[in-house]
Amino acid sequence: MASGSAIRGSRVGAGPMGEAERGDSAPRFWVSYWCANGHETRPSFSEEAGVEVPENWDCPRCGFPAGRDKDAPPEPVRNEPYKTHLAYVKERRSDEDGAAILDEALAALRARRGG
Repeated sequence: MASGSAIRGSRVGAGPMGEAERGDSAPRFWVSYWCANGHETRPSFSEEAGVEVPENWDCPRCGFPAGRDKDAPPEPVRNEPYKTHLAYVKERRSDEDGAAILDEALAALRARRGG
């Protein structure tokens, strides 16, 4: 037997009237953007809001930046890979510096141990 809920299965905004119930949509215009993979994206903008149309837009398919010029889309951003602590140390010190520091540390350790 049913639980007695008369609105079971409906959602907010769902009704028989549709657009007339919610009012008219604001007038919109669409702008085409193309990414380096050739994907076209067409976001819409309100004509009444006076929003400035951006030069670049993120492609929802691949994530690359997309531009309004189909023949010359913007280049994808190159991400640097994650660096470990050792990679940063190697950037700051040469191999000779590292060997000298290691020898100094080993000498101090041997002196403490009495060897």
